[in-house]
Amino acid sequence: MRHLGAQLAARLSAGDIVLLTGELGAGKTTLVRGLAASLGYTETVRSPTFSLLQTFPTEPPVMHADLYRVKSVQGIGLEDYLDSHICLIEWPDRAPHLVDPTEAWQINIAFTEGGRSVEVIPPNAQA
Repeated sequence: MRHLGAQLAARLSAGDIVLLTGELGAGKTTLVRGLAASLGYTETVRSPTFSLLQTFPTEPPVMHADLYRVKSVQGIGLEDYLDSHICLIEWPDRAPHLVDPTEAWQINIAFTEGGRSVEVIPPNAQA
């Protein structure tokens, strides 16, 4: 997952949105760790489950949100980052009106018998 995050970072720029879906423990935050590290972030990346969002002073800057514990994103400030940061959003189903999924990267992670499967859908790739 870290390697995938690093590969993804090379394709993203400020204003790009990545919607991360998958069960608890599927590797969403591990992917974020790889992405942040590849952009030069050297500190520990933890899931923002309780803080809801965190930012990383990379170039371009990154915002990581974990919406698992929220019923509504109103008032938490996600909109403030959408144009200026790479935005990584876990549990995007909690914010269905925040962004058009066809205009965002979608990464779907699922557990399989052999480990996990990952589906990466770039923006505007949905039929």
